[in-house]
Amino acid sequence: MAIKNKDITSRDDDFAKWYTDIVRKADLVDYSSVKGSMIIRPYGYAIWENMVNILDKMFKEHGVLNMQMPMFIPESLLNIEKEHVEGFAPEVAWVTQGGSVPLEEKMCVRPTSEVLFCEHFKKIIKSYRDLPLVYNQWCTIVRWEKTTRPFLRSREILWQEGHTMHATKEEAMSRTLEMLHVYEDFQRNYLGIPVIIGPKTDQEKFAGAEKTYSLEAMMYDGVALQNGTSHYFGNKFAHAFGIEFLNKDNKLVTPYQTSWGVTTRMLGALIMVHSDDNGLVLPSKIAPTKVVIIPIGDVSETLDSITISLKENNISYIVDDSDKSPGFKFAESEVKGYPIRLEVGTRDLEKGIITLVRRDTLEKIEVDIKDDISKKITEIMEIMQKDMYEKARNRRDSMLYEASTYEEFKDIAKNKSGFIKVNFCGSATCENKIKDETGLKSRCILEDEVVNNNCIVCDQKANYKIFFGKQY
Repeated sequence: MAIKNKDITSRDDDFAKWYTDIVRKADLVDYSSVKGSMIIRPYGYAIWENMVNILDKMFKEHGVLNMQMPMFIPESLLNIEKEHVEGFAPEVAWVTQGGSVPLEEKMCVRPTSEVLFCEHFKKIIKSYRDLPLVYNQWCTIVRWEKTTRPFLRSREILWQEGHTMHATKEEAMSRTLEMLHVYEDFQRNYLGIPVIIGPKTDQEKFAGAEKTYSLEAMMYDGVALQNGTSHYFGNKFAHAFGIEFLNKDNKLVTPYQTSWGVTTRMLGALIMVHSDDNGLVLPSKIAPTKVVIIPIGDVSETLDSITISLKENNISYIVDDSDKSPGFKFAESEVKGYPIRLEVGTRDLEKGIITLVRRDTLEKIEVDIKDDISKKITEIMEIMQKDMYEKARNRRDSMLYEASTYEEFKDIAKNKSGFIKVNFCGSATCENKIKDETGLKSRCILEDEVVNNNCIVCDQKANYKIFFGKQY
């Protein structure tokens, strides 16, 4: 049995403190004098960089083109779509002065870029031949959050935002779902995070959207994290900005729009789903460093052979040849979450073996020095990737509940952590009652689920099944 790291609070004792301990001890972030914003340290940024590189490749396979928009939005431009600006008004940061000169019109630091893209789309869309436009930008946004936590909520956020325009409603809706499933694929198969996907209620959808789809992930403690969204805007923004194009019948018509995005919040989810009381645990597909090698004694010849093999097979690694004790190095490698630890010691080599340690289970595996070490590592990392997803899914599934009455719902909400599935009418009145009385918010509508009873709150006709849960 592994010895718990004494510098990390037990996640079962204090999950919030455990999370903070992980991000600090693993050297993922630091705090700065800029209140509410974080410094992403090199190791934390390397994980984000891997996410960016993988997702960007996936986007390009789906015809997405990258571009860059300005950081500042004039107030008059932001105000064009009323519902949109009202949704963001409480979190907008404003610039009122440039140098020593007051601005003629104040500008906000972008909280999102729909209005900038719409202004641009109006200039470049003239004909059906100009469509579809499928753009994305990797950038920062600013939202003046009252309460901040590393990766989960910050005033300055690293993210990507996709913005598209289409000739028809069907094309736009298809793109909305297409990008939702790109996110789903990435989070399940690279991050090892099981997600539930579906549309949000009208109360919870994105400001200005006709329909918002979300990816709902459950953290180790049973609390939800919205891990990405994809929005269908219809032509509401296009109408507001006067965007029109000549269709094939030579008639002026209005295009349809989508938007979709994910943030560094995924990194927070990665920590809260997989990590343990010894430190960070990273899926091999997303870990910047796959292998840490810890030499014990004079093992230079074997070490050279191993590193040459890893290089030839493009397996990233580091060698910890510092003067720290082996025990300290082992503990440090566990805090950092390197998927594979290779212990290369003189005593083991005398027996003809190398010790390989899986970070997810801390299982020690003896490997014959004559074996193809890179092949063995690759095979084990593939097993780890699958095992971590299954472990996360099993834990999540153990915290999925179903309530047939409101009393049963409240009892589960009071005594258990997780998501509760219910029949629901969809009214704001019932949704607010649940939020006010239990603290739970709607997660996403389950479109494929059969409705088999009335709404648990008002006992009127239910329109769908939905999950409720606490959220970060």
